[in-house]
Amino acid sequence: MKTSIYLIFLFFLFSCATNQNTRSVQTFNKGWKFINKDISGAEKPGFDTDNWEEVEVPHDWAIPGPFDKEIDKQTVLIEQNQEEVATEKTGRTGALPYIGVGWYRLNFEAPDFNPGKKALLVFDGAMSEPQVFVNGEKVGEWKYGYAYFYFDISDYLKDGENLLAVRLENNGESSRWYPGAGLYRKVQLLVKDNISFKQWGTFITTPFVSDQLAQVNIKSEINGKNIKLVTEIKDASGKIVATSSSDQLFGGEVEQNIAVPTPRRWDIDTPYLYTATMKLFSGNSLVDEQNIRFGIRSVEYEPGKGLVLNGKVTKFKGVCLHHDLGPLGAAVNKAALKRQLTILKDMGCNAIRSSHNMPSFEQLELCDEMGFLFLAESFDEWKRPKVANGYNRFFDDYAEKDVVNLVRATRNHPSIVMWSAGNEVPDQWGNEGLKRAVWLQNLFHREDPTRPVTMGMDQVVNTLKNGFGAIWDIPGLNYRLPLYEEAYDRFPQGFILGSETASTVSSRGIYKFPVEEFKQKTYDDGQCTSYDLEACWWSNIPDEDFYWQDNFDWVIGEFVWTGFDYLGEPTPYDEYWPSRSSYFGICDLAGLPKDRYYLYRSRWNTQDTTLHILPHWNWEGREGETTPVFVYTNFNSAELFVNGKSMGIQKKNNETLLNRNRLMWMEVKYEPGTVKVVAFDDAGNPAAEQEIHTAGAPHHLLLQADREQIVANGNDLSYVTVSVVDKDGNLCPTADNQLHFEVRGEGKFKVVCNGDATSLEMFHLPTMKAFSGKLVATVQSLEEAGTLTLLVSGDGLETGTLEIKSI
Repeated sequence: MKTSIYLIFLFFLFSCATNQNTRSVQTFNKGWKFINKDISGAEKPGFDTDNWEEVEVPHDWAIPGPFDKEIDKQTVLIEQNQEEVATEKTGRTGALPYIGVGWYRLNFEAPDFNPGKKALLVFDGAMSEPQVFVNGEKVGEWKYGYAYFYFDISDYLKDGENLLAVRLENNGESSRWYPGAGLYRKVQLLVKDNISFKQWGTFITTPFVSDQLAQVNIKSEINGKNIKLVTEIKDASGKIVATSSSDQLFGGEVEQNIAVPTPRRWDIDTPYLYTATMKLFSGNSLVDEQNIRFGIRSVEYEPGKGLVLNGKVTKFKGVCLHHDLGPLGAAVNKAALKRQLTILKDMGCNAIRSSHNMPSFEQLELCDEMGFLFLAESFDEWKRPKVANGYNRFFDDYAEKDVVNLVRATRNHPSIVMWSAGNEVPDQWGNEGLKRAVWLQNLFHREDPTRPVTMGMDQVVNTLKNGFGAIWDIPGLNYRLPLYEEAYDRFPQGFILGSETASTVSSRGIYKFPVEEFKQKTYDDGQCTSYDLEACWWSNIPDEDFYWQDNFDWVIGEFVWTGFDYLGEPTPYDEYWPSRSSYFGICDLAGLPKDRYYLYRSRWNTQDTTLHILPHWNWEGREGETTPVFVYTNFNSAELFVNGKSMGIQKKNNETLLNRNRLMWMEVKYEPGTVKVVAFDDAGNPAAEQEIHTAGAPHHLLLQADREQIVANGNDLSYVTVSVVDKDGNLCPTADNQLHFEVRGEGKFKVVCNGDATSLEMFHLPTMKAFSGKLVATVQSLEEAGTLTLLVSGDGLETGTLEIKSI
C-alpha cells in the first residue's frame, strides 16, 4: 500500500514538472531541389539552383525512365545460378537510368535548436553512397544504400535558415536487381536535449509471458547523469496498465522490469500492440520523452518443430519481397505497402522476408499492425563479390555499423522473429567465409540476444562439408530440395527453413500449349505460361515445396520467391529484350494476382473459400483442340462442366505431386461458351461453384478501387483496377486496348502499370495498353479534401468513371 501511494505521489510530482518541448521531429518531404548531374560546389550556400527540379522526398530519380537496353547491360556469369559461360544480360537492373550522380538541396530552419540541444539528421536510406553537407560543410558519409544512419549536426547548425545538401552516386554493376536511385526513404531532423535517450538506444523485450502476467524488460541508454526515468505502459486504447520509475543509471543505461497484468499477446491473428511512454527527467524538468510501440509475445524455436509463437507451433507461410513498389519504383509509400500486405494477408501469407536488404520502417510498422512475422535481412553480398561494384567494396569498413543500425533501429518491432545475415553469398566457400559468418552472427547476438540468425544458403553441398551451415541458429536453404533430408541429418539444429523457395515463373493471363512441366522455357513473345508448371533450371514449381512442408515437421516453413514481381532480374529472359522485370511473382508488377496466387491461397487461407478456374476461355482458332482446365481450391473434389456437359469429377490424391494440390482435367476440348466448376465438401455435397465465359468484343471499362476513401494528405493512394469487358461485363482476357487516364477534382494521376514484363511504356505517363485485359491506375490525394474523379477512355470503348473521396 505504501508503494502504491509513493508511485501516485511520484507521478503527480513529475506531471507538474516543466516541459520545455522535449524533442521535435521535422520530416523533410517538401521543398527539395534535385539535379541528376555531378556539379562541383553544389553543396555551397548561394549555389544557383534555378534550373534544378523541385521534388518531394521519398524520391526515386530513375523510375520515370525511359527504359533503355544499354543501361547497365552486363556481360556476366551468374555464379549463384551456377552458369558456366558469361552472357550478355539486358534488363538485369530494370533498364532504368539509376546510374550516375544526383544532388539534393533543401533550405530549412531549426527553430527548436539552441546550444543546449542536440540535433540529429536521420536517414532511413539513401541510394547510394551518400555524402551529407550542412551549410556547405561535410558532416559525414555512408555507403550502403539500404542502411539507416544518422549524423549529429549540432555543431553545424546556425540561427535562421540552414542548407542541407546530399550527393548520391550509383555505379553500374552495383546490383542484381533494380535498386532505385535517390532519397527514396524519409529524412528527418530530430532536436532534443543534451540529456536525452540515445538514438535507437532503447530495447524492449518480454522475457516472461503468461495469461496472468507479462514481464516487460526495458533497457534504455541515456546521454547524461543524475536523471530519473518514468515509464508508463499503455494498452491499445491509451489506458495506462503499468508504471515504473528508476533513477539507477549503470554504465549509461537504465533497466526497468515492469509487470503487465493479464496481457494481450501479439500474434499473427491478434496483433495487439502496447506503447511504452518514457519520460526522462533532470531534477524536476522533463528533458526528453519517447513513445515506443511493442508487442507482448513469446518466441521460441524447438528442434523438430521450429517456431513456437505464444506456445503454438507456427509454420512460416512466407514470401520474399524486393523493396521496389512496381511503378512507384523504390520511393517508399505506406499506402502502397499496405496494399501489398492486404493482398498477401488474403492469400493466407503470414510472413515476409526483406530480400535482400534492410526493410523500411513503414513496412515493419504495418507488419506489426497487421500480424505478419518478419525475417529482417541485411546483405546480398559480403567480402566476395557477386557484382563488381557491390557491397563487397564496403564490407570491411561498414558491415558492423550497418548490422548495429539495423538491429538497434528495428528490434522493438514484435513482427521481427529472425535476422538474416545474408543471401547466397559467395563467402560460403573457404575458411575466411566461415569466419565472417561466425563474426556476423555474433554481432547480431551481441545487439539482440533474443532472436536467432539465419542465412540463405544456396551452396548447400559445400556448406554440408565445411561447417558453414552448422553454425547458424537457423539453417536457411534456398531451393536445393533434394538436399533437405541430408541437411537435416547432418546439421545440428534439428530443423530446416526454406529461406527461399519455388521461383516458379508465369505471366498473368498467358497460357502456352502443350501443357507440360518445363525448366528454363522461353517463347518468342517473352512471356511465361500461367499453368504454373515452369521454373528455372535451378528452381521448382510450388508443389515440390508443398510436399516437404506437408510431410516433415522439421521443415519449419518457406519464403516463396516472390510475393510480387519486381523491376529487374527478368529470368528466364535476362538475355531477351525488352524484358525488364521479373516473372517470379505470385502477383504481377501491378499487384494483380496471377493464377498461382489462388494455388497458394487454397492451401494457406484456411478461413475462406478458394475456387479458381484457369485458363481463360477465349481461344479463337483452338476449337476442338485439347485445352486443359485446372482448378485451384481448398476443397478436395469438384466436377467440371463445359456448356453444361460434365467433364467428370476430379479428386485430389497422392498419385503425383500435382494431384495433391490441383484438380486437373487434361483432355478438355475447347469450344466457346461457359466453363463451370462445382466443388464438393468431404461429405460429397455441393459447397461452392464458379464459372467463366467466352467474352465477346471489348465494349466498356470496369473500374474497381482498392479504397474508395483516402486521406487528403498529399501522399495517400488508391489503386484502381481497370478491366476491359464485353457488353455483358465479362473480362476480355486478350484485350490490349490503349487506354488513357484523366483525374479531375481533388486528386491527381500518379502512375499506371499493366504487369507486362516486356512493356516499355512509362509508368508516369497517363496512357498504357491493357495486358491480358487489365491494368492498374494509381491516383493520389492532394492536401485539400473533396472528391476526385478518374476517367478512363479507349478507342471504341465506353469511357469508365470512378469517384473517390479524399477526406
